[in-house]
Amino acid sequence: MKAVQTMKRRTLLQTGALAVFGIGAGVTLSGCGGDDGGGGGGVGEDDTSEAVKITMLVLGDKPTNGRLEAMLEQLNTKLTEQVNASLELFYIEWADWQTQYNVQLLSGDDNVDLITTATDWLFAWENAEKGAFLPLSDEMLQTYAPKTWEQVNADGNWELCKLDDGQIYFMPEDNYTQWTNHGFFYRGDWATEAGIANGTITKFEEFTDYFQWVKDNQPDAFPWDVAGPNEAALTGYLAGHTDMFTVQQLSAGNYFPFQSSWSDTNKVTSWYMEGDDLLAAAQLAKQWNDIGVWREDAVSYDGDTREELYAGLSGADQHHMQTFLGVYTTLNERQPGSDPKFFYWGTENNNYCRDLKTHGAMAVSANSAHPERALAVYDLLRNNEEDYRFLNFGIEGTDYVMDGDVLTYPEGYDSSTDALGANFWGGRMDEFEPPRATDPPDKQAWFDALDANAHDYPFSTLLFNKDTLDSTLAAMGAVFSEYIPQLQYGKFDDPAAAIEEMRQKLRDAGFDDALASVQADMDTWAQSQG
Repeated sequence: MKAVQTMKRRTLLQTGALAVFGIGAGVTLSGCGGDDGGGGGGVGEDDTSEAVKITMLVLGDKPTNGRLEAMLEQLNTKLTEQVNASLELFYIEWADWQTQYNVQLLSGDDNVDLITTATDWLFAWENAEKGAFLPLSDEMLQTYAPKTWEQVNADGNWELCKLDDGQIYFMPEDNYTQWTNHGFFYRGDWATEAGIANGTITKFEEFTDYFQWVKDNQPDAFPWDVAGPNEAALTGYLAGHTDMFTVQQLSAGNYFPFQSSWSDTNKVTSWYMEGDDLLAAAQLAKQWNDIGVWREDAVSYDGDTREELYAGLSGADQHHMQTFLGVYTTLNERQPGSDPKFFYWGTENNNYCRDLKTHGAMAVSANSAHPERALAVYDLLRNNEEDYRFLNFGIEGTDYVMDGDVLTYPEGYDSSTDALGANFWGGRMDEFEPPRATDPPDKQAWFDALDANAHDYPFSTLLFNKDTLDSTLAAMGAVFSEYIPQLQYGKFDDPAAAIEEMRQKLRDAGFDDALASVQADMDTWAQSQG
């Protein structure tokens, strides 16, 4: 296969309509053969009499407990019967995942067929524009992924998956309810001991009292054991003390430099560049550093801090509500009476959004040798309940047990060591998700409370012209990487001076021109919305 940089984009079109997508080896699928050298227009036939391997790129550390391999053996027996294909997973592990993910997608390699992506955290638009994803015609989706096509089309969500060339570049995980708003997990029992009413923290600054109590009364524990470059101490504060929210389509390295505000939605700004709120957040982080909230070497530490939480050696962890559902159960089991709680960013002012329908999505690699079969496999994984259960839950009786309509786990099961880890985050379906015995009893009440006050992200269909921005965003990313982790961990003696120095370097890197370009695109889009 040619590298993405020199490869022609291919739009695959069916040459003969299939009334029914065939099940079983030997069915001939009409469409563009992946081995035709990549042109557009010319199409051949994908004959399923030849067995093929479809590789799906997923995010996460590859499990080593043997359960994944055992599941795939049984799943692949079914996929072979259905479309004469087998599935293999290719993992982008969490160490330096942002870099490794983008390098893999733009390498030109044909070693993956399906790619987990997202528009808010996995650079979907950037990678689509750079040619990493195969454009998907309506006809191709109708032929090779008919059930996916039908459901997404009925819900009117294909428009969320198109570039301004009008072509579809990925399939959205648009029929799965989740909340991925971030915040702190902490121990309600320790918060109660710290004198916090009902053990429930309601303001970001209250963590100062909580962390101080942990430091004074739990000598073996870090108040917040955190690993690696991070900015949660900054963005958690900013969400609750401003009405700004992040413009999710634009990143500068691992950072998102542009925000808007609910009071002036179509004006682009930046909480890194404007006002004194970043300084207030950095001063609080410095106070936490002086208390000893985290390890001295936290910025370079790469240990498993969630396991430290479970072991009673950390007073807090940070991720989103969906993760908290599992943390709640495991922490209660490991630390009885710990009363796990979740403080989400924007609690104080309801400054948070519902998930995008493209927070999870699946693309076909532009370099796939078998794009039609990849779509066929995906359609089964998403819409065939038996295949879905294999990939998401594992082998019944070994990895999970059904107690009536409730999914539970075998005796002795430990999610931290026994999890399947297939990490299918680009096609889950509510209709195939049974209630779990391990779900927190208040899960639905939490979801209802979040939904009652959440905003809808307003820019889901806004695409930015990045042709002139890429080099500037890269330069800005280097500046952020130099300053933000140090501000987050309170390492600057004079945060005000450090912030002003960072802002000047961002201006020197081209921030003002980038802001003007982003605002111009925002204005054009806003006018088109009427």
